[in-house]
Amino acid sequence: MVTKQSIFQSILTVLTAIIVVSCGSDPEQQTEQPETESTMQGAADRVATIEEGLAGPEAIRYDAGQDVYFISNFNGQSSAADSNGYIARAQPDGTIDSLKFMTSTEEGPLHAPRGMYITGDTLYVADLKGVHAFNTQTGSHINFFDFTSFEPGFLNDIAVGPNGKIYVTDTGQSRVYEIDGSEISIAIDSLESPPNGITWDEQKGKFLIAPWNSGEKFQAFMPDSIYAQDFITTSSGGNFDGIEPFDGAYLVSSQNDSSLYLIRDSQDHKAVIKTAPEPADIALDTKRSRVAVPYINLNRVDIWQLNE
Repeated sequence: MVTKQSIFQSILTVLTAIIVVSCGSDPEQQTEQPETESTMQGAADRVATIEEGLAGPEAIRYDAGQDVYFISNFNGQSSAADSNGYIARAQPDGTIDSLKFMTSTEEGPLHAPRGMYITGDTLYVADLKGVHAFNTQTGSHINFFDFTSFEPGFLNDIAVGPNGKIYVTDTGQSRVYEIDGSEISIAIDSLESPPNGITWDEQKGKFLIAPWNSGEKFQAFMPDSIYAQDFITTSSGGNFDGIEPFDGAYLVSSQNDSSLYLIRDSQDHKAVIKTAPEPADIALDTKRSRVAVPYINLNRVDIWQLNE
């Protein structure tokens, strides 16, 4: 005799079987989940913070020889010729051992220092009206390259190649300058996207330029052939600032979405760290595999341990 209870049990058995089959794992039908913020590095990877005495830190540079950071500070408006900019020196643990290690001089007023580059014992610094050279050991001012005759828009970042020539980005004029000895000239003019950060990639033997504004197309050029060519195009990020070679790729800060991206010349890219507000010109601690991230509006620098 078929009862209501037996019918109910039969239906329940069939439904259970359907659920088990539908929940089974089929490797051929599994799809890769998109990367989410949870896969990014978190606050636990932030190993130090530098903030005491900083005033508008725009850029940071790691000196492997001395194992210290140099931090450029606007200390006012980025467009003000106020001669009160300074460069602080900090230890890897975030301790500032000399707040105003490099400062303005009568011969070379330091207004609003930005991007920096070290070669030998010389730190080159982009500023409002030109490029300064400081001794990394003593902090003394060595030289000043005056760019005022070129009517610069916003001198931003610096890189030096193996031939000793210095290249300086001008975000305001969408160009790159070259300093050869004491001679200054326009190396690349009328770039498609205003250039912000610039770095020298020793492995590839070329300079790479990070684009500003809505540009997501990175361009590169060789030191012996000043002709910018398309190199990498990203599909996210934007308003890129600092850029550094890292682990066969490039670590670049994006102000568009407050992130650090790892990008490769194969067009692959991913956000690896979500920063506080907009990150400015970053630096790599090559001894500890760390990245230092300055925030202009927070008067702060965060140091993150990178997961390799």
